[in-house]
Amino acid sequence: MGFSPTQSRPGLSVQGEGVRCITRALPDEVPVAFVFDGTTQAVMMATPADIADFAHGFALSEGIVTDLTQIEGFEIAEHGEGIEARFWLRGDRHQALVARRRYMAGPVGCGLCGIDSLAEAVRLVPSVAHAAPSFAAQEIARAAEALGACQPLHDLTRATHAAGFILPGIGLILAREDVGRHNALDKLIGALWRAGIDSSGGAMVMTSRLSVELVQKCAMAGCGVLIAVSAPTAHALRLAESAGITLAAFARGGGFDLYSHPHRIPHEVPDVA
Repeated sequence: MGFSPTQSRPGLSVQGEGVRCITRALPDEVPVAFVFDGTTQAVMMATPADIADFAHGFALSEGIVTDLTQIEGFEIAEHGEGIEARFWLRGDRHQALVARRRYMAGPVGCGLCGIDSLAEAVRLVPSVAHAAPSFAAQEIARAAEALGACQPLHDLTRATHAAGFILPGIGLILAREDVGRHNALDKLIGALWRAGIDSSGGAMVMTSRLSVELVQKCAMAGCGVLIAVSAPTAHALRLAESAGITLAAFARGGGFDLYSHPHRIPHEVPDVA
């Protein structure tokens, strides 16, 4: 078996009065079930690539596990209808599973759909005020451009999001793609975690707007800087302020807007006459 991230499909291209036959590469999405100790915790629609990274990032960002040593076993099982990412956990993680339990099939546009209480939607996240990377303003301004150069799936389909990780003085070191922005971030978090890279030493950069679930996942991963090409929501900004996360938005065209905890990006504030 084996699921492909893309499918080539025929269609018609209409330009003015002209019509021609075309073949486009379209990103695929399949159900991915996260199964812990035999119990399904979530089913997400996602691009069928980097599933191990996706599963580990989800487990960490949802607070189901906090350390790789808590995972006793892991496997990926493909079925005709989708993919299962199966975990077996060490110790008593039952309460963590109950606390973050979701009964849902998550669409690509939202990382919070299907949670079973309002409290889960506004859950507290760890403070990352201790994370102390310092970036030059130019590094933040160029982050999205660097990420754009590392999106082969988007180049092929023009229909996916990406999440990347940059280090001060080094630049982009890792990127992941998916049809869902929150899935892309989970894949990135999982890839960093599995590679032993400390998220507190760098910044996450997104191709999307900054919604609250992205800020939650960034905090759970211990990262103190979140960059995006579009705007944050007001709720996302409130959460970033309380969690100690630096939010940089509209990072495009050589500039960006800085919304919270600006101390990590030294800059001069002009005098107001």
